[in-house]
Amino acid sequence: MGKRVLIVDDAAFMRMMIKDILTKNGYEVVGEAADGAQAVEKFKELDPDLVTMDITMPEMDGITSLKQIKQVSPEAKIIMCSAMGQQAMVIDAIQAGAKDFIVKPFQADRVIEAIQKVLN
Repeated sequence: MGKRVLIVDDAAFMRMMIKDILTKNGYEVVGEAADGAQAVEKFKELDPDLVTMDITMPEMDGITSLKQIKQVSPEAKIIMCSAMGQQAMVIDAIQAGAKDFIVKPFQADRVIEAIQKVLN
């Protein structure tokens, strides 16, 4: 059975890219969210095996969302997605409990490698 993934990114194009990579590699995308607040709600509702979380989003950023999800479910597996030049934010995210991070623009092999590492 494919692992269930929640994709969080404010850019529909980025969500589509990740979804494409995941579904081609046997993962089930159970939901999508466009901001951190939606991500927390969808996480509670869907209980995914993994979350891919953009760092920079409107309403609530990815790091705040990560912290809230970790309060709901301390064992949640979350991979942060960031553009180049956000190293300080990536460090904050890892300290807050993110399992890994992938850099945009996404490279399919790096996305799958990160997900396999986190899920195994």
